Amino acid sequence: MKKESLWKLLALSGVPLIMVLGNSMLIPVLPDMQKAMEITKMEAGLTITLFSLPAGVAIPVMGFLADKYGRKPIIIPALIIYAAGGVVSGLAAFWWKSYPLLLTGRVIQGLGASGTGPIAMALVSDIFTSSERAKALGGLEAANGLGKVISPILGAAVALIIWYALFFVYAILAIPIALFVWMIIKEPAPKERNQSAGAYIGKLKNIFQQKGKSLTGCYFAGSIVLLVLFGILSYLSDVLEKNYGLDGMIKGFALAVPVLAMSSTSFFGGRFLENQLGRLKFFMIIGLVMVGASMTTIGLISTDLAFFVGVVVMGIGTGLVLPAVNTLVTSSVRLEERGGITALYGGVRFVGVAIGPPAFDLLLGFNRGVMFLGGGFLAALALVLVLWLVNEQQLLRGFQKDQDSARKAPELSPEPT
Repeated sequence: MKKESLWKLLALSGVPLIMVLGNSMLIPVLPDMQKAMEITKMEAGLTITLFSLPAGVAIPVMGFLADKYGRKPIIIPALIIYAAGGVVSGLAAFWWKSYPLLLTGRVIQGLGASGTGPIAMALVSDIFTSSERAKALGGLEAANGLGKVISPILGAAVALIIWYALFFVYAILAIPIALFVWMIIKEPAPKERNQSAGAYIGKLKNIFQQKGKSLTGCYFAGSIVLLVLFGILSYLSDVLEKNYGLDGMIKGFALAVPVLAMSSTSFFGGRFLENQLGRLKFFMIIGLVMVGASMTTIGLISTDLAFFVGVVVMGIGTGLVLPAVNTLVTSSVRLEERGGITALYGGVRFVGVAIGPPAFDLLLGFNRGVMFLGGGFLAALALVLVLWLVNEQQLLRGFQKDQDSARKAPELSPEPT
């Protein structure tokens, strides 16, 4: 990869990185927020939900706008909105001591986040030729994984100053990334961006008529493993402090363990699956079995060893599911149709993250065992839907069409706008 291409990839890699920090960096300080704002555990968890839910709802809209007006005109304002939401939440905690205003800032941040990661993925596919595209998308996924690993540690480190400093850090990081993208990235000239909303929705409708069952199974699997992951992380943050007396950086490192298991498995699994396109459903099944079995084991065996081993196994299982689902979803349609399908998938993922903390807190209201067995049940349900609905060969036909098109016609170099 040329030096110029590396700079472009570096600029775009910052976009999913900052999106991941939006939730994961906040998890270590949820107990501190709960005490300082005098709110319940569930109300603290709503700061995750009210970031992720608006993002999940808005991502499909952002996908359409990015296809119509271009990627950069969406990504750069989205990063600025993301930063502004962080400032609002920070001032709400520091100056006004207002929990409702803090949540308002998180909603604003979530709306900004909807125009970041999925749109950056589409822009990478636009910029890099077929020979470099796989490596570039791999680099983007690596940045996403890096964000998941460092965010609990970074969150705990920043919280050593004071817990609400995190909200200002979002702005400090997002603005330079927006400037970097604006200066470095030259977006390829569009082939056609006069598509109406009706035509866009009609195209998606046709895809779901043909492949809706398989895509539904994939969407549900990706959403459920993230729901379980963030539900567990929210619970784990509270347990590490109350039951084990861990705080600050030590708690951040402890929270990073299951995320590291997931991210490292996703990274190396993704590289392996690149040449194993006929076995993607198999890896989804294995991963869901691991998630379900680990949650069920923790629910039935109340020991520290079972808990911590189970959490790591859950992370590994999640790391097996996500690369397989990502590959199937992005391979299910041709490049010209990929934006909408990828945006919908990104929205569903955000919804899973949003539901995780309050759902697990609600189940914890019954007892600890019910909470973990509930997570195991959801993983089992996802497994049944994958076995029943997902037709791997049907989804991979879009990838095969891309390969055929690439062989028939040489790719043109992108022209700057």
